[in-house]
Amino acid sequence: MGLKELIASGKTLVALGASDALSAKVIEAHGFECVYIGSYATAASRFGLADTGALSLPELAEQARSIVNAVKVPVIADAEGGFHDAANLWRTVQAFEQAGVAAIHIEDHVFGKHAAVAQKLRPAHEAAARIRAAVEAREDPDFLIVARSDAFWVSGDLEDSIARLKLYAEAGADMVFPTLVGPAELAEVRRRVARPAMVVDMPGRSLAEHKDAAVVLYYAFSTLAQFGALDQAIARFKADGTTPGGTQELEKLLGYDAFAARARKYGET
Repeated sequence: MGLKELIASGKTLVALGASDALSAKVIEAHGFECVYIGSYATAASRFGLADTGALSLPELAEQARSIVNAVKVPVIADAEGGFHDAANLWRTVQAFEQAGVAAIHIEDHVFGKHAAVAQKLRPAHEAAARIRAAVEAREDPDFLIVARSDAFWVSGDLEDSIARLKLYAEAGADMVFPTLVGPAELAEVRRRVARPAMVVDMPGRSLAEHKDAAVVLYYAFSTLAQFGALDQAIARFKADGTTPGGTQELEKLLGYDAFAARARKYGET
């Protein structure tokens, strides 16, 4: 089922964050109906970098493509601030459409994303123009444009966030994405902005508390799980030489059995 149909069903979708194609396949194998790939995971897993806005459009689009090619479920991708001004934003949309993703989110955060540095937001009218340009540039009507506002994250100003999201919805956004809002703030966004909402999960918050969201992104899920597991496995190996198991399960997921069947079929065994 496509992402648009899943959202139309009215249930809250869980989009666990993948860090690479393997983690995306594991997420899919557990029955989740969509996968997310963001700049946080891409910066960490592919480059060993902090997510500070240093990644390029080709780097994010290619990471998204590798995940789309590994799974059958819809993939939601992070398009940062769009990478281009409105007149050239068609290139961003084209790159992600060609990568095969089902949706991208475009944010109004220009710089920061860390408490230790100054945060800068794009003027609302400029951000709205980028959303409008993205909507008009898409060729696939099922490709969703999600408008993300970081206004509440940056200043705690819900009114500014809602005003921005209204502008983005008027520009044609299919969904809105207010970052760091809690259940009460999300309910107010949903009451005043006529679009489905995407949110980021917050630690300690249950899925039931996100009932007003169409999609909940667990953006760092695989990255944190892989970091923790690998860190512990290396520590065990240093301590007593214990190596990880699970080779058979991994090779089954990766399709070694299917390869063997093809080899037999074509007389290569």
